[in-house]
Amino acid sequence: MTDSVFNAKAFIQHLTHQSGVYRMYDGEGVVIYVGKAKDLKKRVSSYFRKNVDSPKTQTLVKQISSMDVTVTNTEAEALILENNFIKKYRPRYNVLLRDDKSYPYIFVSHHSHPRLAFHRGTRREKGDYFGPFPSGVAVRESLRLMQKLFPVRQCEDSYYRARSRPCLQYQLKRCLAPCVEGYCTDGEYQEQVDLAKAFLQGKNQQVIDQLVARMEQASTTLDFERAARFRDQIAAMRKVQERNAVTGNQQELDVIGFVRRGGIAAVHLLFIREGAVQGSRSYFPKVPPNTEDSEILLAFMLQFYLNDQVGRRLPREIILPEANAAQVLDPEHDLQILEQALAQNVRMTHSVRGERKQYQVLAQKNALNAIESKLNQENTMVLRLKQLEQVLDLEHPIQRMECFDISHTMGQETVASCVVFDRQGPKKSDYRRFNIKGITPGDDYAAMAQALQRRFDAALLSDEGKAAIPDILFIDGGKGQLAQAEAYFNDWGDAQGVRPPLLIGVAKGESRKPGLETLILAGSHATVPLAGDAPALHLVQHIRDESHRFAITGHRQRRAKVRRSSKLEDIPGIGAKRRQKILQNLGGLQEVKQASIEQLTAVPGISRELAEIIYHAFRDE
Repeated sequence: MTDSVFNAKAFIQHLTHQSGVYRMYDGEGVVIYVGKAKDLKKRVSSYFRKNVDSPKTQTLVKQISSMDVTVTNTEAEALILENNFIKKYRPRYNVLLRDDKSYPYIFVSHHSHPRLAFHRGTRREKGDYFGPFPSGVAVRESLRLMQKLFPVRQCEDSYYRARSRPCLQYQLKRCLAPCVEGYCTDGEYQEQVDLAKAFLQGKNQQVIDQLVARMEQASTTLDFERAARFRDQIAAMRKVQERNAVTGNQQELDVIGFVRRGGIAAVHLLFIREGAVQGSRSYFPKVPPNTEDSEILLAFMLQFYLNDQVGRRLPREIILPEANAAQVLDPEHDLQILEQALAQNVRMTHSVRGERKQYQVLAQKNALNAIESKLNQENTMVLRLKQLEQVLDLEHPIQRMECFDISHTMGQETVASCVVFDRQGPKKSDYRRFNIKGITPGDDYAAMAQALQRRFDAALLSDEGKAAIPDILFIDGGKGQLAQAEAYFNDWGDAQGVRPPLLIGVAKGESRKPGLETLILAGSHATVPLAGDAPALHLVQHIRDESHRFAITGHRQRRAKVRRSSKLEDIPGIGAKRRQKILQNLGGLQEVKQASIEQLTAVPGISRELAEIIYHAFRDE
């Protein structure tokens, strides 16, 4: 076994708080434990506390050489993905190895009059199985709902064969009574079975349209109680039809996520086999300066899939990153090169919907998480800090850096952000936001002056605050923004007893393309020459991007808080007809407020762009 000390503190420091699955490896690269978490950072941290009571956990922790994580959208997805990984790797510390019997399904039999049923265990009976579902409660709730929506029998075969007259379910209009002749034809019954199957497959818009028509009819006849029942059914259908993003019907495909930031490119692959995520991994290809995103992705795919030493088997389909998420492959040129090189009929696309779209979003989410972890690794930070100290010719090591940014929409809901970096990376506990008030809308200079005053006036009131004065203060903007900081710190003088920070403006290049930023020193306004691939520049870009992200998030929260008090029709682009269509399809205003972007996009006439506007109008980002 290779000796390798796992730096748990460094790994946990920049771990995400999202839900997901973590894998622990020993010195030989063998997976020894797989676990799920609602909050990855909290769960993984619990293994490395000083006082761990369990002898099993103590033994496990001693053998950890490395760890990696796969982020999921929900805890339920993490539960199912954990099960997939346990079956694949069979880690020796996962005592309760589970198989498909652990998860329930909805079963549609292959009888002449098929039945809907709950199923858990070995699939001995012929029929269609829909799932898996995270819990038996979810299946039973779905079956109760479907009994109201589709008059298909759910009784046992012994009960079905013994009937001589219709049972109570027929009287309640929850079954067509196929058990007794003369009540329905085989064609009528099969039509309802097919409709139920389509609903379970997610092809349920025709079902919703029928319910909407019934709800409108009930409203017209002033039968509001009945209309409310249809409304509740529509809302419940939306909940049932949600398919998790780690299982599905896709048998064999690879899904690629791609993110490039701070001189580092991250490519994340999800491997889908037999309808489930069977693995995932992040790669960080070495990127020469001035390389286009499409060139990076094309080179990676050629090297990854044409590696003769590995003998990698190609999937039937490869899903590329979404076109607006990265400058991906040219469909007319680069894809042809790939197809010719692979010498196999592999379908490649980035324009996907439904289940494939969920996989694509999940891969992109994991790529983003991977690059954030990579950027914050201790060795990466040390290299970049050393070069920045050399470039600026500093006498003392940099201990603390801050960056300010301003965000608003046409002057409204202005927010200033202050992010903090130390020698380990982002120090998020010290991040601050300032809601800017009392200025002319859109006056970024006045907003910057107010933010600096509120940040540093308070710092001078205590010894602790004075100790937190940064060594370097980056200002996101050109000479105008930098001048506000110069004016503020010029007033400090020597009376404060604190050395002011070194002020540096970060101005975007003419094309606003990463790698063309200009660093402007306060006072002389001299520019600092840095190559596009310089580690020092990548550090500055990382700090600036984090400041921009934090400011944008704060601004959107303020904007969303204002909009949450408004009505649906007050949202730009939503008129009376669209409002009615949205409410009908989702079941009511509360359901609209809780709906995901995908659910809103599923409403006829609602584009993804408009769905995002509605989504962000009712919640914080």
